[in-house]
Amino acid sequence: MKILMLSWEYPPKNVGGLSNHVYYLSHALSKFGHEVHVITCEEGIAPVQENDNGVFVHRVSPYKIDTNDFIKWVMQLNFAMVEEAVRLITTCGKFDIIHAHDWLSAYSAKTLKWSFRIPTVSTIHATEYGRNGGVRTDMQRYISSTEWLLTYESWKVVACSNYMRQQISDVFSVPWEKIWVIPNGVEPDNFNFDFDSQSFRRRYARDEEKIVFYIGRHVFEKGIHLLIEAAPEIINKYNNTKFVIGGTGSMTEELKSRVRKMGIEEKVLFTGYMSDSDRDRLYRVSNVSVFPSLYEPFGIVALEAMAAGCPVVVSDTGGLGEIVQHEKNGLKTINGSSNSIVDNIIKLLFDEELVTNIKNNALKTVYENYTWSRVAEITMSMYNWVKEEAKGTEWEVKIDGQTETVSEVIKNSVENITFKTIETVDNITANHISEAAIGIKEIASEVKEKFNKEGK
Repeated sequence: MKILMLSWEYPPKNVGGLSNHVYYLSHALSKFGHEVHVITCEEGIAPVQENDNGVFVHRVSPYKIDTNDFIKWVMQLNFAMVEEAVRLITTCGKFDIIHAHDWLSAYSAKTLKWSFRIPTVSTIHATEYGRNGGVRTDMQRYISSTEWLLTYESWKVVACSNYMRQQISDVFSVPWEKIWVIPNGVEPDNFNFDFDSQSFRRRYARDEEKIVFYIGRHVFEKGIHLLIEAAPEIINKYNNTKFVIGGTGSMTEELKSRVRKMGIEEKVLFTGYMSDSDRDRLYRVSNVSVFPSLYEPFGIVALEAMAAGCPVVVSDTGGLGEIVQHEKNGLKTINGSSNSIVDNIIKLLFDEELVTNIKNNALKTVYENYTWSRVAEITMSMYNWVKEEAKGTEWEVKIDGQTETVSEVIKNSVENITFKTIETVDNITANHISEAAIGIKEIASEVKEKFNKEGK
């Protein structure tokens, strides 16, 4: 099957969890023998065209029209994504399916869908409504309207948890049967590596101290302020506790100020940005990982900690509440309660038998339900479902032998390319460019119309 992924993030561009999701899903699908192309935004000196271990990555540059308006920048990125997709389709032939990720690729997804009659699915990783606890500003209304447009245009919509399925259905009035729940995944074997754990651990805590680890953005929705509020009471009950706070965000300085005022600076270490390798090592040497999110569509960090053998304490919300079974493969706190965070962390700091049971059950949970291989299998079932429903209609994609041969030629040529100028669009036909431009104008008009109606 030929699959086209549209995502504004792909490594090394990594703004949030979307980048890693697309990376691992694409590679898992490729390992099953599918031809996967990803069109994404350029990043630094990353190759414009790259064969990334079997996944064909095409990085594009947004139109060079100077603007500080993020919405306009997203539109310019989508124009560039459409151009690259048209080049691919006119040289390689049609794709079986288009898979768009989040609202930032909505415009290109719809344009390509209607220009080439290719069934399109989308993954909604989070919603503007959920991130902000509602839709209040003009910007939020615009983004939420674009999210609605993407769900409306999609043959199937993917939610990463039952919590998100309900939210997508409620907020965008998407039919329940149209939404598939496909979780995020991890590669548990990636956490099985040798390193000098004692020396590494001593960079963060004394030997007698137990490490309570948080990694994530320092923003209100992640509930990091609740962990800081809980810290003094945890230290009072278990003095040899060291809090290691990884990541950065808009609340970082405020959190540091709170720690100073509480007089616990020696017990709380803010690491700043943390590399993936250091994060994985900290999972391995920490005694507890805490994720007290107020809003969490899924919670990949919890799976990472579980795969690394670190007991987790999570808030009972969203996807976190679905992954963790209390006192079986982790502990769950009352959402928004710092007192509940105290009680659950203290339980793990004192009860070694509980810790051992939780670590064993957590690893079993990961291998049974959350490997990327398993995620890819479910995703392929959805793709095949869509192809079956499209049979006998104008949306049935037929790829003959000649087209597949051309595709193989293109695959082989891409393998030998290290860099290519973004301006190379030799094979884009005038007709398809015209169709694409008209398509994006229609999309912008639809979003604007819906945006104006909701704003009244």
